[in-house]
Amino acid sequence: MFTFLVTQSLRNRVLVLALSIALVAFGTFSVLRLPVDVLPDLNRPTVTIMTEAEGLAPPEVELLVSFPIETQMNGVPGVTRMRSVSGVGLSIVYVEFDWGTDIYRNRQLISERLNLVRSQLPANISHTWVRSVRSWARC
Repeated sequence: MFTFLVTQSLRNRVLVLALSIALVAFGTFSVLRLPVDVLPDLNRPTVTIMTEAEGLAPPEVELLVSFPIETQMNGVPGVTRMRSVSGVGLSIVYVEFDWGTDIYRNRQLISERLNLVRSQLPANISHTWVRSVRSWARC
């Protein structure tokens, strides 16, 4: 059987070459249309809130900045987990949402809630950034 296959392939070189080119073209076309990422994103949709509070120690940042922001973000629809990190003059709050939620809608909800909490934050807050996916926005 193998000898027959090799013999026929050698006799019909043009046909074998044409089929090979057709298969390579079809494979390339299929690969380009695949909906699978090489490195899929395994993280839930997350919105990151970074706030600079110059001159405050970590316990003060936690009490005066992180806690009010976390409290305000608790009622946002679709939030599954929230965590924060407070450092010298810097508060970072991570708000994770359910799978399948629109990250840009989540970011809009967070920005609206930040406007509500702004009056509760200290006066020395210089900047607040909201990050989702790959972009930062100053609020």
